[in-house]
Amino acid sequence: MATTTNNYPDDFKCPISLELMSEPVIISSGHTFDRRSIQRWLDAGHRTCPITNLPLSDSPILIPNHALKSLISSYNNLHHQKPISNHQLNPQTLISTLTCQKSTPEVKLMAVEELLGLSKHDFDVRKRLCESGAVKGVLGCVGVRNNQNGVELQEKALKLLLNLSLDDDNKVGLVAEGGLCQIIESLFRGESSDCRATAATVVTSLAVVEVNKATIGAYPFAIKGLVSLLNVGCFRERKEAATALYALCSYPDNRRRAVECGVVSVLVNALSEGLERAVEVLGLLAKCRRGREEMVRFDGFVRVLVNVLREGSSRGVQYALMTLNLICLSSESVCAEALREGVFELCLRFLEDDSEKVRRNASSLIKVFGGAGSVRANGRSV
Repeated sequence: MATTTNNYPDDFKCPISLELMSEPVIISSGHTFDRRSIQRWLDAGHRTCPITNLPLSDSPILIPNHALKSLISSYNNLHHQKPISNHQLNPQTLISTLTCQKSTPEVKLMAVEELLGLSKHDFDVRKRLCESGAVKGVLGCVGVRNNQNGVELQEKALKLLLNLSLDDDNKVGLVAEGGLCQIIESLFRGESSDCRATAATVVTSLAVVEVNKATIGAYPFAIKGLVSLLNVGCFRERKEAATALYALCSYPDNRRRAVECGVVSVLVNALSEGLERAVEVLGLLAKCRRGREEMVRFDGFVRVLVNVLREGSSRGVQYALMTLNLICLSSESVCAEALREGVFELCLRFLEDDSEKVRRNASSLIKVFGGAGSVRANGRSV
């Protein structure tokens, strides 16, 4: 009895019978058919490919398509909601599917989905995938553009890269194997908001390893791509981009690179619009002379930080105080503006804060005001 095929991908159906393939085989033209269907074709005396009409040899060889058979089996398990064990799924077969040039995007999507589930919680699977050539195939899926399945395939492939980047050894390997090219490209040209946000998250994960901070920061358009996403993306994209920039800017050379990409004004605007993560990046950039100079030039910069002091979270207050500390040490005009905005009184209040870091930063800023000889309260020097 023929298998109902309405719910199956077209790649799982035999081009001759249009039924689900039980034993897919490849002929010399590169096309796959169910063994019974193509054998009947050949037994009828045909020596051409049913699809291309290309000539076949007198004794055509039928090569089992193990990768496709595994995907069909996995799809069946999912479709009938049966539990899938690692014995039923062969990661190497799935990897072969990803790296095979003849695999269609639809088939690759099935492979990526399976690998995504396998790699999420299993260190050994992630290690095996990275050691056996999966990265090349996954990156190829990230680079898919303008295809019916391109958006979903790119989203799942980026999430698979994120899974693979969970382990420190893999973080270095992903960068060494050329993974940055497609990841950075996705910051600019990701097929969806989810793609672009996930690409930024992958950058954050890779930047946990110190050597990667320098490599990513020096990579053409990496920081520029994050700044662009922070500038024009939706809220999630901007948040993930700011987080990635924070990870990268813990490396001193990247602070200069970020400032040169115009990040200061973008961060201040994002902060004024409620993205508190931006103040954490500003705190790091304030350690850079170029960063401080850009902040001083930005009209209303102090007022934005004061708003964080009044309404922000404990972490936001911590970084706003840290930023003001560094700016006020280098600029008397900013110091005076901060005093006019009531920062000194706020610092006195923060001396009783539950957070030790907030108390320490507030105390340091009070000393900066006193050392500058310009602390004023109610119009009088103190």
